[in-house]
Amino acid sequence: MKYILLLAAIFSLSVSASEPTLDCENAITTLDINQCSAIKLKAANTEMLTYLEKSYQHHDDDPTLIKAIKVAQKDWQNYMESHCDSVYTQWRDGTIRGVMAISCKTKLTKQRTHEIWQNFLTYMDSTPPVLPEPKDE
Repeated sequence: MKYILLLAAIFSLSVSASEPTLDCENAITTLDINQCSAIKLKAANTEMLTYLEKSYQHHDDDPTLIKAIKVAQKDWQNYMESHCDSVYTQWRDGTIRGVMAISCKTKLTKQRTHEIWQNFLTYMDSTPPVLPEPKDE
């Protein structure tokens, strides 16, 4: 009897994994957790690119600054990849390694978005920022 219950549980997990919708609030499997983390990273990257592009537009009269921002972005990208690869290496023996590396990238991407906003899309006086302050979640 317990083998039948075990097979039923495995079958229900495999069926739910093949469904196109992903319930990230109730993700259980490593694959689902990693996919949900990847969705969050994609959203964070999209937001960062929006703020980055807006900073280029906002400073289009200063090509030297735009070039400097692009260099900094490339350097940041290299740092983020290297740092989060080291996090992956730290957890390399466990199934958690993927979500740990993805979460690292998401956290750093959100931090970078805020830095872009703070440094290139806000003013020193009470003038409203070019874009609203990015949120952590």
